[in-house]
Amino acid sequence: MEVLGSTQPRLWTPPLVTGPPGPCGCGCALTPATSYGFGVDEFATEVIELPLDPWERWLVIHAGELLPDGRPRFRKVLVIVARQNGKTHVLVVLSLYWLFVEQRKLILGTSTNLDYARESWEKAVEIVEGIEELAVEVPRGGIRRVNGEQTLKTIDRCRYKIAASNRKGGRSLTIHRLILDELREHAKWDAWNAAYNAMNAVPDAQAFGITNQGDDSAVVLDSLRADAVEGEPPHEVIRVDGDPRLGLFEYSAPLGSEPDDPYALAMANPNLGRRIDLDSLLGDARRAKRNGGEELAQFLTEVLCIRVPNLDPAVSAEGWAAGNKPGTLEALRARVALCFDMSLDGKHATLAAAAMLPSGRVRVEIVAAWEDTATMWRELPGHVRRVRPRRFGWLPGGPSAAAHAYLADRKNRRGEWPPAGVEVEEITREVTAVCMGFADLVENAQVLHSDDPLLNAQVGGAEKLWQGDVWRFTRRGAGHVDATYAAAGAVHLARTLPATVGKPRIIVAGDSAEQVTPKAW
Repeated sequence: MEVLGSTQPRLWTPPLVTGPPGPCGCGCALTPATSYGFGVDEFATEVIELPLDPWERWLVIHAGELLPDGRPRFRKVLVIVARQNGKTHVLVVLSLYWLFVEQRKLILGTSTNLDYARESWEKAVEIVEGIEELAVEVPRGGIRRVNGEQTLKTIDRCRYKIAASNRKGGRSLTIHRLILDELREHAKWDAWNAAYNAMNAVPDAQAFGITNQGDDSAVVLDSLRADAVEGEPPHEVIRVDGDPRLGLFEYSAPLGSEPDDPYALAMANPNLGRRIDLDSLLGDARRAKRNGGEELAQFLTEVLCIRVPNLDPAVSAEGWAAGNKPGTLEALRARVALCFDMSLDGKHATLAAAAMLPSGRVRVEIVAAWEDTATMWRELPGHVRRVRPRRFGWLPGGPSAAAHAYLADRKNRRGEWPPAGVEVEEITREVTAVCMGFADLVENAQVLHSDDPLLNAQVGGAEKLWQGDVWRFTRRGAGHVDATYAAAGAVHLARTLPATVGKPRIIVAGDSAEQVTPKAW
């Protein structure tokens, strides 16, 4: 099978320029007068004799669109493309074009790993040293290789420097062209703010961010992309009300694509069939598909550029989807257990309920969630009294340990706590066992739920925090996992309750039927 990678991205910001088709070859109206990208293509072919690949040529032409006053249309360019498709080459060519042709005063190349920025810089220097036409433009001492001070300077006092992506990178500088490699690794805004804001005094500055897809920790990438795209995947479209100075060019497969679909691979890998062999990708895809878990998540992210919540999922997405059986705990009152948990930052808390079904499966639901502690402490006793669980618990080894004095108090406190007939229990068993046990039940479709948005978001975003050979839930980047902990704790408490005697009846929930023991609410 011969499959070629797509030259045109799946999602991209269309040109403002209209008119008859120009020389780009894709049917757009861009011309050398309305895009500096044609100059980049000519420079790559005629001067450094390293022609751009078809997708790279398409990219620089569209990303290089000019406004009528000559400034770049896009002050921010965001390129998402799978690894090993030649992004380093296009960044090197752009850097040299900006330096020697456009004569930009300062080009700063950044990456979260300084070695990556150094690699691009070294390739650029090697090209310059090997081409007399460029070498004569570099003065004596114009190439400085001292670690942390790598600089390529021209006789026109233009510079190409590199820096690490951190809160210091770019500060005290005035930047005219900015490269942000591996933008997916920006888990906070410090590096972006340090470098991007160094362009504020330059009206025609441009930042060029290029990366493969990220997970929930990629806060900068997610924010920029959200400003360019609207709609739910796989039906996303370019926003009409987004940042007019932001250009998105995303080579990715749609959500739900099979890892071993050649045409999905072609959408995310524009050099497929040119510099990337289809058979090698298919082999990796089929193995990732068989093994699932982190291996599959990594493949979807890095090779198909599909957005996944995390790269080391704690809970099986397939198992969680299989447990989506809308229903209630109404007929399971004699078996209900409640568990409470708080987020690490104290800004979110969840009360979850669970009960065992005669089939051995467990139903879990959210009872209440809070975003402020004052409301939480006022409402929590009322929720527990209303539900009247057999058992109420919490995980004293986690953030809810801060609530120990309140939750463990056996005094009546005017009848508020603990509610009459409710057994209060600290879940002292290893938290890792509770988390891993919950994940195992979900993977085997033994946990039912009602498609609650809070649970969906937190369970889907939960990652593994390894502690030796075992793990517990964590969340990198934005978001919480207190609802996941509360659900896991409630399931643990429900499964360890003594059996309830009673005559079962059939309750239909969604497409499934479960035998339950009736009990008045």
